[in-house]
Amino acid sequence: MPAPTDLPRRSFVYRKLQAAGANFAEVNGGAVAGDFGDPDGEAAAARRLGLVDLSPLPRVGFKGAGTAEWLAEQGVAVPDDSNWARRQADGALAARLAPSEVLLLGDLDGTGALTGRLARSWAESPPRPPHGYPVPRQDSHAWFLVTGEHAAAMFAKLCAVDLRPAKFALGRIAQTVLAEVSAIVIRDHRGEVPAYHLLANSAAAEYLWDCLTDAMAEFDGRPVGWSVARDLMPISPD
Repeated sequence: MPAPTDLPRRSFVYRKLQAAGANFAEVNGGAVAGDFGDPDGEAAAARRLGLVDLSPLPRVGFKGAGTAEWLAEQGVAVPDDSNWARRQADGALAARLAPSEVLLLGDLDGTGALTGRLARSWAESPPRPPHGYPVPRQDSHAWFLVTGEHAAAMFAKLCAVDLRPAKFALGRIAQTVLAEVSAIVIRDHRGEVPAYHLLANSAAAEYLWDCLTDAMAEFDGRPVGWSVARDLMPISPD
């Protein structure tokens, strides 16, 4: 079982995870909190209200003129409109933040096949008309996943946007302020359990983690391991 400091990449909140009793696993060269010693209890919590740290998993952004067109050439299914996300065949998620900006979240298995291929393809592209530039989302933004039936009610304590499933459609994106931190919220559950990706500035990661765990207490929420989230959200078609 690796320690976070033994690997080249670790979470922005790894100290918080260690304090909570996380057991770490190596995923794509990064230390991910695989579980917290109670997988069955965590699976139950994930259906009620769970908080998962996915920050070590691969992600990448592209921005600028021609970005959406170039990604489409690379085989990415880009949403037609801003503030919508679309799942890819391998489980990755393409989130269109603006007409010329797209965020790619890798599959929850952590292989980073799509994000890695896109980064290499952009670097190897010959001179051509502008097709944007990469944005280092892996370094700039923490990545959390909030799951469970009480997720929207918990968010209501921290954010003015109504994230209830009846009001916030599957694949919808809110670029908003959450606990006084600029954040990106994406609804992306793949079954009966609601789930929301949450990305925010890495410098605020520990503060935001504390805000979330405090807001979750009312609903008996708790941190949940990556392995539980992966099993809860298998790859499935839209």
